[in-house]
Amino acid sequence: MLFKTYGYAVNGIEATKIIVETNITQGINFFLVGLPDSAVKESQQRIQAALKNINYRMPGKQITINMAPADIRKEGSAYDTTIAIGILAASEQIHLSHLEDSVIMGELALDGTLRPIRGTLPIAIKAQKDGFKKLFIPAENAQEAAIVNGLEVYPVQHLSQLIQHLNGENLIEPLKINVEELFLKKLNDYELDFADVKGQQNIKRALEIAAAGGHNVILIGPPGAGKTMISKRLPSILPPLTLEEALETTKIHSVAGKIGKNIGLITQRPFRSPHHTISDVALVGGGNNPQPGEISLAHNGVLFLDELPEFKRTVLEVLRQPLEDRVVTISRAKFSVQYPASFMLVASMNPCPCGYYNHPEKECVCTPAMVQKYLSKISGPLMDRIDLHVEVVPVNFEELASRNIPSESSKTIRERVIKARNIQTERFKGIASVYCNAQMRSQEIKKYCVLDDTGMKILKNAMEKLQLSARAYDRILKVARTIADLENSENILAQHVAEAVHYRSLDKQNWGGN
Repeated sequence: MLFKTYGYAVNGIEATKIIVETNITQGINFFLVGLPDSAVKESQQRIQAALKNINYRMPGKQITINMAPADIRKEGSAYDTTIAIGILAASEQIHLSHLEDSVIMGELALDGTLRPIRGTLPIAIKAQKDGFKKLFIPAENAQEAAIVNGLEVYPVQHLSQLIQHLNGENLIEPLKINVEELFLKKLNDYELDFADVKGQQNIKRALEIAAAGGHNVILIGPPGAGKTMISKRLPSILPPLTLEEALETTKIHSVAGKIGKNIGLITQRPFRSPHHTISDVALVGGGNNPQPGEISLAHNGVLFLDELPEFKRTVLEVLRQPLEDRVVTISRAKFSVQYPASFMLVASMNPCPCGYYNHPEKECVCTPAMVQKYLSKISGPLMDRIDLHVEVVPVNFEELASRNIPSESSKTIRERVIKARNIQTERFKGIASVYCNAQMRSQEIKKYCVLDDTGMKILKNAMEKLQLSARAYDRILKVARTIADLENSENILAQHVAEAVHYRSLDKQNWGGN
C-alpha cells in the first residue's frame, strides 16, 4: 500500500515542502531514498524502537520510502515522526484516508517521545503559504509555530498521543496564541538602562547618534572606563522591533536552534557578544551543514566585539562584505545558502597593549612602535566601515560618587531616537533596502546630504588634514545627516558636519604613535 505524509526541509531561513511516499510490498528490505543524510537514514532504528515500545511494529515486508523532491538534500532527525506515521498508515496499523492538509514533523526518542526540532517558524510560515491547515509538531516548538495565523498547530508530546488523535481518540487541542499580546508583552522590557551610567555624556551622545542612524561605532579607551557597560545598554535605546523584524529575527534563531524552551517570538533586539577566540565560520556562518553565524544571529540588533584587536585578523576581515551588503552568502559546490546580516557593529578596544596610551593620569609604558603595531591589527578597510570612532575617558571620582547629578534614562533617549528614525522612514519611503541613514547608497547621499559652503569647507579641511578615504567621506556625510535628524533640521548645518568629523578619532595624528 502507498501512503503520503508531508514535512519540510529548511534551506537558509526558507523551507521547502517534502513529500514522504511510503510503499509497502512483499519482501524484507528497507529502502530510504531521496538524498537523505546519515541522520535521516538512522531514523529506521529510532522508529523501530519507538513503535515497539508503544505496542506497534515495523512491518516485516519491503518498505520503500521516497522523500521528494529527490534532488534536495534532507538533513537532520526532524523527519522521524513523518516517516513513522507513513509506515503505520501504509501497513494499515492505523486507518487513515489521507493527510493532505497536515504537516507532521518531530524527532523520536526510543520510547516514542517527540523531541524539539530546528527551523519550526520557517516551516510553519511556508506550510501556511502552501495551503496546509494543520501542523503536528513537538510540544516545545508549538508556541513558536502558533504565531502563524491561518494554521492549526497541535503540540505533540508522544507518538502514541499523535496516533490516538489521528484515530479520532483523545483529540489534541490546537494551541492558540494572541500574537499582538505576545509581541507587546516584553517589547520595552530591558534590564539594563542608561540611567545607571555615571558621566560619559559624550559617549551617550555618540551611541544616541549611532542608534538613530543605524551606524557602526568603535569605543577606544583604557581598561575600566565603561566601554562594555555602555555598549550592553545600546539595545535599550534602539527603536522597538516591528512585527516583521521580530518574525525574521525569530526565523534565524529558530534555524540555529537558539530559541529557548516555550518561547514563541523574539520581541527584543538581539545583542550578540562572541568571544575573541571565535572562528571565521562561527562568525559568518557555514560548516558542513550550513548554520547562521553570529552576524546573522545579530540581525536587526547589535554585534558587540569586545577587545577588537584580540580577534584574529582573518575573522575581522570576513566582516567587511556583510557590513556593506547586509547579507551573507555561503556557497558550496552543490548549493548556496543566504542569511540576512543587517546588524549594528559595536566594537571596543584599548588604545595600546598596556591600555593607557593618551590616558590623562596614568603613564603608558608602550613605545610608539608597539602602539602602532597594536592598532594595525585592525585593517584600514575595516576601520573605514566604522562610522563613529569615540574616545572613552575614565569617569572621575566626583561624578562616580555623586548622587545629585541626574542621568538620562534609556526611555528618554529612545524617544529622540525613534523621532529621528521616523524622519528617515518617511525620507526613504519607496526606496528598496534603505531604512536608515547608515544604509544610504551613493544616489541617496547625493540627494539627501547636501552641504552649504561652510559645511563643505569644514569637510574639505578634514579630508586633507586626516587624509580620509572616499568611503570615510560618505560615512561623515551619513553621520552628519543623522545628527541633523536628531535636531529635526531639514538641512545639514556646519555644526552637524563638525560633530561628524569629530567622530574620526583613529584618523587623528595623535593616535598610533604618529
